[in-house]
Amino acid sequence: MKDGFIPVAAATPKVRVADCRFNAQETWKLLVQAAEKGVKLAVFPELGLTGYTCGDLFFKPSLLDAAWEALLELCEKSRQLDIVWVCGLPVSYGGKLYNCAAVVCHGKVLGFVPKTCLPNYGEFYEQRWFMPAPEEPFLIEMDSGPVLFGAKQLFCCEGLPEFCFAVEICEDLWTVYPPSMEHARAGAALIANLSASNEVVGKAEYRQALVTGQSGRLVCGYVYADAGEGESTTDLVFAGHNMIAENGLLLAQSRFSDGLLVSEIDVKKLCGERRRMTTWPPVQDAGYQRRSFQLPLTETTLTRPVARYPFLPPDGEGTHCEEILRYQAIGLRKRMEHSGAKTLVIGVSGGLDSTLALIAAARTLDWMQRPRSELIAVTMPCFGTTSRTKGNAEILCEQLGTTLREIDIRAAVEQHFRDIGHDPQVRNAAYENAQARERTQVLMDIANDTGGLVVGTGDLSELALGWAIYNGDHMSMYGLNASIPKTLVRQLVRYAAETTTDEALKRVLLDILDTPVSPELLPAENEQIQQKTEDLVGPYELHDFYLYHIIRWAFPPHKVYRLAKVAFAGVYDGRTLQKWLRNFYRRFFAQQFKRSCVPDGPKVGAVALSPRGDWRMPSDASAALWLKEVEDLGEI
Repeated sequence: MKDGFIPVAAATPKVRVADCRFNAQETWKLLVQAAEKGVKLAVFPELGLTGYTCGDLFFKPSLLDAAWEALLELCEKSRQLDIVWVCGLPVSYGGKLYNCAAVVCHGKVLGFVPKTCLPNYGEFYEQRWFMPAPEEPFLIEMDSGPVLFGAKQLFCCEGLPEFCFAVEICEDLWTVYPPSMEHARAGAALIANLSASNEVVGKAEYRQALVTGQSGRLVCGYVYADAGEGESTTDLVFAGHNMIAENGLLLAQSRFSDGLLVSEIDVKKLCGERRRMTTWPPVQDAGYQRRSFQLPLTETTLTRPVARYPFLPPDGEGTHCEEILRYQAIGLRKRMEHSGAKTLVIGVSGGLDSTLALIAAARTLDWMQRPRSELIAVTMPCFGTTSRTKGNAEILCEQLGTTLREIDIRAAVEQHFRDIGHDPQVRNAAYENAQARERTQVLMDIANDTGGLVVGTGDLSELALGWAIYNGDHMSMYGLNASIPKTLVRQLVRYAAETTTDEALKRVLLDILDTPVSPELLPAENEQIQQKTEDLVGPYELHDFYLYHIIRWAFPPHKVYRLAKVAFAGVYDGRTLQKWLRNFYRRFFAQQFKRSCVPDGPKVGAVALSPRGDWRMPSDASAALWLKEVEDLGEI
């Protein structure tokens, strides 16, 4: 819970219609199970202590009294449980009957929340028995003291202000202006919905879209607990369609089964996202009453999925890959049209980044109905170039139908060494960077000579780590891969290999995928690449994971580390994760000056580092706070 992960449960107990004692016993069983699993918020179905389908039995005092006694019994039994729970029952007050949710913690009822919107699809629906929530709240006397009765209530955890939830009941979600909208704007990061939604063909999909859509629209967590198969089947069927959603993402769901559905909702992430969104209004109480409760802030065991590759789509990869390639083409086409470019010039190394840029550029020309010969691919072998990468670059260009130019830059770089008085046996930064800057000069001059545009190939991961040579591969006239991280670059190239009908192109793309990532600036030994990027800066799969959670969600180091331990369990140990997390922060802060002057490039995902709109940071900001937290992690 300290990181903001709140274990929640949607619980569907077995029920017998109008048998409140049995229903209380089954509710208690699930409540104990939930507490044992570390759940801090458990939500039960609408009218669960009586059963939703009691009909005119709701008019009978015996049923109402039994439901009240069942609630009091559950309160007494749950005094020692460190969990806040919400159950449904009918409550009679002032001569009228209300469909209510009771919110309970440590045996005390914190509040009663009546249903706001009552369906009236015929005389047998709820308006026959119940009144909608009153406009003004009032107090109900209980042995423990007066309890507020009203729809505008927030229930907030002391010590973790982000853990603040509100309650709505079933059709409250279906209305044109659901109460949850007002709840969220009043400060609720979680919405608990007690439901009894019957099944008809197609309704489950609609219900899921409502729950996930509402959680995304309101940037909230949503716990939806539905009535199950124990309800009467006189006219309707119920399936216990339970769901837990967070900001548009369905974390878990179950259907046609009783029991618990458990996951964790990250309330700190939700509140941070609201804080970041300029369109999210400041919290306004709007007449809401706050009720506080205390729960121990223990560390939560995560059961929710933590994606190892957060930049990759969990499904539908082909569709997403096509979308991204189209975004690149849209950006490049506009830049070509605006600049009047006659050619596109790309430095091709036989590596992943230049391969993706070449594929996207070729597609752009196809879309513009211009010949691929206008795409000038330049291979510039030097000291570290291997026959494998050079050969792959040549085959790739041939199969794509581009204009290929080979310009050996060794003599030019050696002359440059003589000009600046550098000993070529000293293989320092000057030795490496001179090659990259010579390549950039060649590309720029070819573009000038052909009326063209230099297309940059550097990716988002390299930009985050500063793994680009200033005014070398760092510079171009349009950075086509600027917002695409290395893991996604790899996925896009693999997609191109899997979807092409050209067998020769497929073979070369697969070999490029199998080639170690390298700038090839140091001499090879026996045609083997000696300079492997991931040996120097760390695994890109880790850095992309760190980049996503640090930039997209602004998570602190300890939370990023904790999520990485879950995502990469069995792959990297704690010390390795800590080592490369330290390196990420160190490089990210130190290399901001390179990001402050990057070329234009199309944004394709939620994370980008353009200084013009996505990431604004002083080039001389200190990383001390973050590095200190990384050092304090230890191997936990």
